[in-house]
Amino acid sequence: MKSPGLKSIGIRPRDERGPILMAIALGLGGGLLLAAPLTQLLAGPPAGSNHQAVNPFSNWTGMGEKEVVILGTDVGGGNTDVMYTLRIENGVTKLTQVPRDTYIDSSRFGPLKANALYAYGGPDAVKQELSKHLGRPVQHHILVNLSVIRRLGDALGGLEVNVPKRMFYNDNTQGLHIDLKPGLQVLRGRDIEGFLRFRHDELGDIGRLDRQRLLLRALFNQITKPENLVRMPALLAAAGKDMKTDLGPMEIGGLITAMGGTKLEAERLGGRPFMRDGLSYWEAEWPKPSGAATSSSTNPDRYGSVF
Repeated sequence: MKSPGLKSIGIRPRDERGPILMAIALGLGGGLLLAAPLTQLLAGPPAGSNHQAVNPFSNWTGMGEKEVVILGTDVGGGNTDVMYTLRIENGVTKLTQVPRDTYIDSSRFGPLKANALYAYGGPDAVKQELSKHLGRPVQHHILVNLSVIRRLGDALGGLEVNVPKRMFYNDNTQGLHIDLKPGLQVLRGRDIEGFLRFRHDELGDIGRLDRQRLLLRALFNQITKPENLVRMPALLAAAGKDMKTDLGPMEIGGLITAMGGTKLEAERLGGRPFMRDGLSYWEAEWPKPSGAATSSSTNPDRYGSVF
């Protein structure tokens, strides 16, 4: 289902804080970060010290208690084909992947796929629907073009990924040329982009979602290394205009500080495919509210035929 453009449906995109301001502010904060050992910054203040002078993000470490949705557009800048929620709890950074074909019966827009929410109502619509279905508030958003992962990967010296299978595909019209062999290797440049965009296998979109998780895990492992945490201002500058967020620069710093020292758990929202009005959807297994019955909420008769 093709999502309408924002202009075509008369919706004005909301103003968002630009990455230039973020880079400047984080650059200033980064100078303070470099003035002290990273282990000291992440572990807490020494006895008798002025914590604010040591870690400029200390008052924002509560960002780890917030829930953030990460939206990714494809390299061409189209639909939000990637949707993750991120939260930090009990020493774990949890990423939950929402398949783009997830069925949403929106009270504002009617039945649609999750990847159309941003085009219809912007980030507020995405946060509203996810909050309702997850049963917990999603307060913030980060919108990135997937080309950002390629640039960040290059800035970090590449991303180590265990390529699961032979991946070969050429499309001259898109300028897409993929030629990867299976096995553990460091991906850079167009190989990162090809790994993300490849979808010509028997698993279709589910296979692509699994590869996204592999690459995000590699990115997480690199970006949370102590030597790279202190380079965060430069890494954010590498994202350029392809990253937009409602988080302020100090909130970004607090979120990253909270992520430091955690382990990553990435999962895909469970469910199954089904057909409705000739379109393929993903019937998601949303978390059950407290006290809800444990039986599946999927009702094929409500939606249509299940594969």
